[in-house]
Amino acid sequence: MLLSQVETPSYIIDEGKLIDNLKVLERVQQEADCKILLAQKAFSNYFVYPLIGKYLAGTTASGLYEARLGKEEMGKENHVFAPAYKETDFDELVNLCDHIIFNSVAQLMKYKDKCLKAGVSIGLRINPEHSTQGDHAIYDPCARGSRLGVTLSNLQQALAKDPTVLDGVDGLHFHTLCEQNSDDLESTVEVVKEKFGQYLEKMNWINMGGGHHISREDYDVNRLIRIIKDIKETYDVEVYLEPGEAIALNAGYLITEVLDIVDNKIKTLILDASAACHMPDVLEMPYRPPLMNSYEYDKKPYKYRLSSYTCLAGDIIGDYSFNREIKVGDRLVFEDMAIYSMVKNNTFNGIPLPSIYLQKENGECQLIKKFGYEDFKNRLS
Repeated sequence: MLLSQVETPSYIIDEGKLIDNLKVLERVQQEADCKILLAQKAFSNYFVYPLIGKYLAGTTASGLYEARLGKEEMGKENHVFAPAYKETDFDELVNLCDHIIFNSVAQLMKYKDKCLKAGVSIGLRINPEHSTQGDHAIYDPCARGSRLGVTLSNLQQALAKDPTVLDGVDGLHFHTLCEQNSDDLESTVEVVKEKFGQYLEKMNWINMGGGHHISREDYDVNRLIRIIKDIKETYDVEVYLEPGEAIALNAGYLITEVLDIVDNKIKTLILDASAACHMPDVLEMPYRPPLMNSYEYDKKPYKYRLSSYTCLAGDIIGDYSFNREIKVGDRLVFEDMAIYSMVKNNTFNGIPLPSIYLQKENGECQLIKKFGYEDFKNRLS
């Protein structure tokens, strides 16, 4: 099957682009002597885990189900971090994961003995209180009052009460970036060194989290390699990175069909794809997703607002312009739809989930998953 033949709506994973991204990450691993993990919260289509596993060191999870998926489908290093762990999940997690990272001293002390008994490497997430997010406060773990990570003052207070807090802890973890370049990582690392260097000297590893847009065209890979090498030489630690977006950045599409055109002072295309259902980050972040063969709203003569056939008035994807008139039945292709789209989608209004295809390097499309009524029905009863 070719791309022009798949039904709409459908997600397409571009195998060639995925491999291109993985080769960039492989270069970082080799030249910096570090380990890169797939953050499954961004991309967890395990059909391509065998391919990803050829290049990366393993997976990282945000909870029990992702931990199970990483263990079952990739079977390499398997890390987990969560702001808190449920007691009912933890006995299974210590059997699934080789690294477990805690968000607070209280959680660390609660579960430390179980980790040590199981031979699991223990990490503690730190909060360097160094914000680099700019306008995207929702993604800033260093914002005032953040619940994510232990600040220096809180760690010092805990150690003053109990000097054994860090006994048995193998590594420190920080995650402060979102779709950022290595300059922001560099400034963050300097703060981490200044605040937590005395503790890092006693660790075996450091995990610098995700948010590194390593496979983006303008990303400074050489600086990233230099940063990692400096950390390794200074503290004699293993270095982990756990990007999600960088693995599948620009490696996916969402194909949709125009169902109707409504003109109420703004000409609006009604699509069989939805921001609310199929690309929730469009509304949550928010952002205007890239659309193949389109332009900014005022650039070309044919101007349209793109919306959906859900009942949500605000289910607006964005405003675009084209060189040609768009008609009912035309197909449009949204780009960069592999990350945070499939993992967040939903069936609001009973809207079907898009099918998922793999576009192979030769251009052929292979069906991975097709969803139907039972997938909607069985979610709630």
